[in-house]
Amino acid sequence: MPLSQAVPRRHLHTRSVNYRGYLRDDGLWDIEGEMSDTKTYAFEMNERGHMSPGTPVHGMTVRVTVDDAMKIHAIAASMDFTPYGECTRGEDPMQRMVGVTMGPGWRQAIERELGGIKGCTHLRELLFNLATAAYQAVFPWRDRQRELSGAKAAQLTQPPYHLGRCIAWDFDGPVVAKIYPQFIGFRKKA
Repeated sequence: MPLSQAVPRRHLHTRSVNYRGYLRDDGLWDIEGEMSDTKTYAFEMNERGHMSPGTPVHGMTVRVTVDDAMKIHAIAASMDFTPYGECTRGEDPMQRMVGVTMGPGWRQAIERELGGIKGCTHLRELLFNLATAAYQAVFPWRDRQRELSGAKAAQLTQPPYHLGRCIAWDFDGPVVAKIYPQFIGFRKKA
């Protein structure tokens, strides 16, 4: 369903964000995120001077290598376009995320290791959603491989992390009833 009709307006800024997941030949996973900001008009930047329409103000990429348990084994960051030369100092602190697991507490770990002046705001923003992209790459592929091999899924005794965290995954809703009926009405113990 499309958005409602917009009032007359003028396009000025585009932020593009893209995530990709790759299964490596060594069994690990590379999850990459890239972000760019562009303007539709020419303007002047303090350090970079004249910026023609479409010239990236920001152009950044992050690659995280994880295992099946979502533990980070390696991380790389590239900042090809930044407003200031000083911005590239945000690449090296990303190494603090090696050893961290994407899962509960992910955003808190990012803030703890890279928050404020310890890191780059835009690289942190890429990392926040990189975990979702990783889950979308890893778990459906593993489930598909298991199904193709004829192996049975393990019977879960605890709900997967995503249950109860979205309107569609409501413990009392129809999606949980269909896919995880054993968890209908589940309530976490305080």
